[in-house]
Amino acid sequence: MSFKIGFRTVKTAVAVSAAIAAAGFLQLEFYVSSAIITILCVQHSRQKSLQSARDRFFACMLSIPFSFVFFEGFGYHPPVIGALLLVFIPLTVMLKINEGIVTSTVILLHIYAFGHMTAAVVLNEIGLVVIGISAALLVNLYMPGLERQLALQKETIEARFKHLLIDVVLSLRDGNPCWKEADLFHTAHLIKEAQKLAAREQENHFGRSDDSFCAYFDQAEQKLAALRRFLDVVPLHESNEELADWIESFSYGSEIKDGKPPQPARLLLAIWEMNQFMGQHPR
Repeated sequence: MSFKIGFRTVKTAVAVSAAIAAAGFLQLEFYVSSAIITILCVQHSRQKSLQSARDRFFACMLSIPFSFVFFEGFGYHPPVIGALLLVFIPLTVMLKINEGIVTSTVILLHIYAFGHMTAAVVLNEIGLVVIGISAALLVNLYMPGLERQLALQKETIEARFKHLLIDVVLSLRDGNPCWKEADLFHTAHLIKEAQKLAAREQENHFGRSDDSFCAYFDQAEQKLAALRRFLDVVPLHESNEELADWIESFSYGSEIKDGKPPQPARLLLAIWEMNQFMGQHPR
C-alpha cells in the first residue's frame, strides 16, 4: 500500500492549525477542541462543507440551553449527562441536524467540566464553534476543478462501449460469444464512479446550471441498460451476418476522433435501434 497525502488532508491540517492558533490567541478554555469541529466540517465539496457547518452550528447552539436545563436543574453528575443525551440525540435526528451530535456533545461536556454555567462559559463555547467552523469553510473555498478527470472518464467509458459493440459483432460473425459479462460489470462500475465525481463537481459550483457531465453519465447508464437488454435476447451463439453488419455500421463509425468521443445520444439511439431490430427480426 502506497503512502499518499491527499489535498483534503492538506486542507484539514492547515485548517486545524489555524483554528487552534486563533482559539489559543483568544485564550479560550479547551481551545484545542476547536480542531475537532474543524476536522468534521472539512468535506469533499463546498456544498457538503456548508451543510455540515450549518448542522453542527445549530446542534451546538441547541446543546447550550439543554445543558443549562439539565445541569442547573439536576446537577453536574454523570447520570444527568446520560439523561440529557437520551433526549438530545433523538431531537437532533428529528430536526435533521444529527451530523452535529459529536460536536455538540463536546460542547456539553465542556459545560459539565466547568461545573457551572455563566455568560463567560457560553461565550467561550460559542467562540470555539465559530472558530472551528470558520477555519473549515475558509480552506474549503478552494476546490480543484475536476473537468480534466471527468473528460478522461468520459473518453474511457465511450471506448468501453465501442469495445463491447465490436465484441458483439465478432460474436455474431463467428457464432462464438467472445464478450465477457465482467466487461459489463466493469463498465457499470466506471459509470457509477463517474456519476459520483460529476455530482461532486456540481456541488462545488453554486448556481451553475451546466450539468453536462451529469447528463452525459446518466445517458451512459441508460445506454448500458439498453445494451444489457439487447444481449439478453440476441443469440450470440448463432451466426447472424445481417445483424453483425448492421451493428458494425455504427460501432466502427463511433471511433474517437481528434481526441473527442462521439455524442452520447448517437450511441444511445443506435443501441435503442438494436432493440427495435430484434423486435422486427425475432430468432
